[in-house]
Amino acid sequence: MGVGTLQRGKHEDGGVKFSKQDVIQAIGDGLLSFPITDFDDNGQFDEASYRERLAWFISHDISAVFVAGGTGEFFNLSLEEYRRIVQVAVEVIDGKLPVIASAGLSVATGKAFAAAAEEAGADGILLMPPYLTECPQDGLVDYARQICDATAINVIYYNRGNGILNAASVQALADACPNLIGLKDGKGDIQALNKIVKTVGDRLTYIGGVPTAEIFAEAYLSIGVNTYSSAVFNFVPDMAVAFYRALRAGDSRVVKQITQDFFIPFIDLRDQKAGYAVSLIKAGAEIIGRPAGKVRAPLTMPTADECRQLKQLIDKTK
Repeated sequence: MGVGTLQRGKHEDGGVKFSKQDVIQAIGDGLLSFPITDFDDNGQFDEASYRERLAWFISHDISAVFVAGGTGEFFNLSLEEYRRIVQVAVEVIDGKLPVIASAGLSVATGKAFAAAAEEAGADGILLMPPYLTECPQDGLVDYARQICDATAINVIYYNRGNGILNAASVQALADACPNLIGLKDGKGDIQALNKIVKTVGDRLTYIGGVPTAEIFAEAYLSIGVNTYSSAVFNFVPDMAVAFYRALRAGDSRVVKQITQDFFIPFIDLRDQKAGYAVSLIKAGAEIIGRPAGKVRAPLTMPTADECRQLKQLIDKTK
């Protein structure tokens, strides 16, 4: 979708605001981008570098920007860092595309992050799973419902980790929360996702969200999931856009070629160590001359040899 297709209203304070339907349209049709978060040599948020990154992002054909997400190390950010990150994103993107930020970890922290996102002018939140503990279905629904009820902006539930909702629970949450607009799949269980899609229907918009979601893109599309989160967009944006366009155009030859040449070897590299779904993205950004610093613990950066392998993959896309 083109940037110009969205209809914008106005905040009471004069700022740009997308309607609920605008945001639903944006997350349901188009490539979704998830920028890494810039840190300086001391590991602190680098605002100047982040501003440049966001401006570069929105110069491409994308439909929404998800800031401080999993690729953006939401789990490693303080509330004050997060607040500033969302403020900067809203300023830089300046109403050109919807801005979605993250929230979660617990009901209390989820409410705090959601409030910060709303105050900063974000158009919605991506609700992350609760931290650590295994959860019953009714507890997960209550966790998500309480955070949804605490904010007036749109909510997309991230169905992954220890926060996996089944079809009945997604239906219950959708019935209880009018501002719940979407579900992002982080598990890759197509059978379970298809059951959710067929149960809940078009009440929600569905987003592919497994690490390196492109490898699931054809399977997602087959059950009506048209969009997904692209982490590799951070360092091969033209290829990421070309892949998405080919997918939606039904160009199986191009989809197969890019999958074989890039995504399969990238996934092999990603699977060398836990956390590389994020760490390799930061390494890739540095390789193309748009460094964002190192990941924060408990993540670790790739080795020199792994970075060499990643550079070879990037060079093949040119």
